[in-house]
Amino acid sequence: MLNDQAIEQEIQAKGLNAPRLTPVLIDSVIKSEQYHVFEGATLTVCCLTLKNGCTVTGESACVSPQNFDAELGRKIARDNAREKIWALEGYLLREKLATAEALL
Repeated sequence: MLNDQAIEQEIQAKGLNAPRLTPVLIDSVIKSEQYHVFEGATLTVCCLTLKNGCTVTGESACVSPQNFDAELGRKIARDNAREKIWALEGYLLREKLATAEALL
């Protein structure tokens, strides 16, 4: 699977410069992050608070407690939460573009 940076490089190389979301924009809307690991479980939850006050969550868990690694759990949970921001910001951008198009 391609990562954000690889996709961004390909988009730029192809000259696709219409209004769009970027990894930098997605990261810029994150105000803070919190993590919780449920006691006795391998479930890690990440809650990202966005600059507008909206929150998104992501989760990670492993089947075998012997494989649980708190740092890895936080990374995966954060990535899962961050992924949800793309849809929210995509909707917001599409709404702004539609409003601008309606004014033409």
